[in-house]
Amino acid sequence: MRCVALSLLCLLWCNSVQMDRHRPRSAPGTNGTAVQSGAVENPCKAIPLDFVFVIDSSRSIRSEDYEKVKTFIINLLQFLDIGHDATRVGLLQYGSVVQPEFSLNTYSSRAEVEQAVGDMEHLATGTMTGLAIQYTMETAFTEEQGARPLNMHIPRIAMIVTDGRPQDSVKEVAAEARNAGIQIFAIGVGRVDMKILKAIGSEPHSEHVHLVANFSQIETLISVFQTKLCEGSKLCEVVDHQCQHICMNVPGSYRCKCRKSFSINPDGKTCKAEDRCAEVDHGCEHICANLPDGYECRCRPGYELTVDRKTCNRIDYCDLGIHGCEHSCISLPESFVCRCMKGYILNLDGKTCSKIDHCADGRHGCEQEFMNTEDSCVCKCRKGFTLRPDGKTCSKTDHCADGKHGCEQEAVNTEDSCVCKCRQGYVLQPNGKTCQSVDVCQTVDHGCEHQCVTSGSSYMCKCFEGFVLAEDKRSCKKPECHDGVLDLVFVIDGSKSLGPANFELVKQFVNSIVDSLDISRTGTHVGLIQYSTKVRTEFTLGQYVTVDSIKQAVRRMEYMGRGSRTGSALRHMFESSFSSREGARPNTQRVTIVFTDGRSQDDVSEWASKAKNSGITIYALGIGKAIEQELREIASEPDEMHLYYAESFEKMGEITQKLKSRMCTDKPADESMCQCENIKTFQNHVTEKLNNLAQKIEDMTKKLQTLENQLLQT
Repeated sequence: MRCVALSLLCLLWCNSVQMDRHRPRSAPGTNGTAVQSGAVENPCKAIPLDFVFVIDSSRSIRSEDYEKVKTFIINLLQFLDIGHDATRVGLLQYGSVVQPEFSLNTYSSRAEVEQAVGDMEHLATGTMTGLAIQYTMETAFTEEQGARPLNMHIPRIAMIVTDGRPQDSVKEVAAEARNAGIQIFAIGVGRVDMKILKAIGSEPHSEHVHLVANFSQIETLISVFQTKLCEGSKLCEVVDHQCQHICMNVPGSYRCKCRKSFSINPDGKTCKAEDRCAEVDHGCEHICANLPDGYECRCRPGYELTVDRKTCNRIDYCDLGIHGCEHSCISLPESFVCRCMKGYILNLDGKTCSKIDHCADGRHGCEQEFMNTEDSCVCKCRKGFTLRPDGKTCSKTDHCADGKHGCEQEAVNTEDSCVCKCRQGYVLQPNGKTCQSVDVCQTVDHGCEHQCVTSGSSYMCKCFEGFVLAEDKRSCKKPECHDGVLDLVFVIDGSKSLGPANFELVKQFVNSIVDSLDISRTGTHVGLIQYSTKVRTEFTLGQYVTVDSIKQAVRRMEYMGRGSRTGSALRHMFESSFSSREGARPNTQRVTIVFTDGRSQDDVSEWASKAKNSGITIYALGIGKAIEQELREIASEPDEMHLYYAESFEKMGEITQKLKSRMCTDKPADESMCQCENIKTFQNHVTEKLNNLAQKIEDMTKKLQTLENQLLQT
């Protein structure tokens, strides 16, 4: 841009003597404004320009200073070769608004321009310098306003004269104007901020930005611009010619030229290499590249030239021995990549490998243990268990399943082996397989009122269902430990893990419990809910008041057979089943029997705790895959009184009798505060032990007396 600055200013000074000789004199009646009365021969060899004056006409400029600006413009015009095919001049002044005085195509002679400058009137308003620059860029330098096309390479010059701080932003719009190809000269007078002038003017600032103390000194800039405007004979040295190779001066202009083996492009500035490859039979296997003095063969990425300098061989980057791969190296067309063996993953360094931990994300779903292998995460079971077909859950190892145990009566699977067992009334022989009858009840006068049951080498009396053993351990009586009044709700698992056949066994279990209860309108009431993914009330506490009607309702139940959300069932029991609208009675003991055969899909502890804290007694019955921890969270305390578990549905009957005997109300039948059967049994057991101990003490005393007598006789 320095070149345009020089070309613009070359017209302003041939020599100081000529400057004085041709300085215009003030004409009468012009208020001191110098207007050249006649044409003066221009001794400078000027180049054509598109030149626009942008004059500050704000109120801060006094009238006499405004006239000095007009004189400065007229004096500067003396060094411009003004004409349609030479330099074109336009002018606009600005205050709060932009007022164009004349455009680049308005006048074609210096005299006309001087007259128009002399006729200008002071605006005396604000200082919108940014607005003036924008108008200059968008309007004044358009072809409609007389600017010549860019492809003619006529320098576009804007000279901005201002005496104050702009009232709008100038930095961005000035940069945009400069980027559009406009050379901007910024002339400041008085207290103008130099930073603002530099934001407006083109680079280098030493040639494009000028500051004088007052309007009287603005005339001193004429000599500065005159020297530069008279250097137009060597445009290549002073204009931004943008020639890629060579700039050649021609009369009044310049042109671009290319070096040998290159030709000029249509833009007249850039050069292209002549295509030697198209002119000869180069024989290159991949690529022929033009050079200033000929051509050469080149290979595509990933290949290298052979000795003949024409054919190409592929580069094996792995064979170079610099890859650093821990496992294996794979060559690519332009590089290489490291790969890991199966079961390993590439680290972030792209070279080393780490073993893949398929178990790390915790999604394996293994019930007991897991192990990372080369291909996946594999579930394992602890000792005494075997993996089920689902590959995740475990079941106890059945050592008896092959039928080779040889047991005469029963075979029991343990953690390590299959053990033979004899039925009640039989004892296992020393061979560990056969059984011998030890039915003591058939050999003694047991005196049992209902049943005699052999237990090892002894026996015990039992009562039929609905009766309890009396204090003499032989006779039976109706239970007296409670008045038989309960509000009992069954919570039955109907998930798909049971299967239809086992669900029928559960229904039989429920009816067995119902048979032992005092069901009546004023006695025990029973309700039942079944759950899987959802919860369904089969019948409420107040719906049936007879044993038969309840048992029929149980038999009519349809198996749900979906997921297992025990927590939702406990919530429904707590919030709805013991509500008055479903038949719950005030001041009546509330009991719940929860039956499940597996792990719940939701949390059970929250609603089990709320139910127990509200006074509901909960018995938890688990079968098969039921989780002990969940059963403990559900059951009331103590666990041993309220938690029951059976390994299979076939053994569910073993816990039925225990549950019946435990379901004792906390409300006594009379003031005697009788105890439940298990407490009585414990008391009788302690009494029996004490009696045996007393008998042993008595026998020992007799022996000591006998020994003492023998000593005395001796």
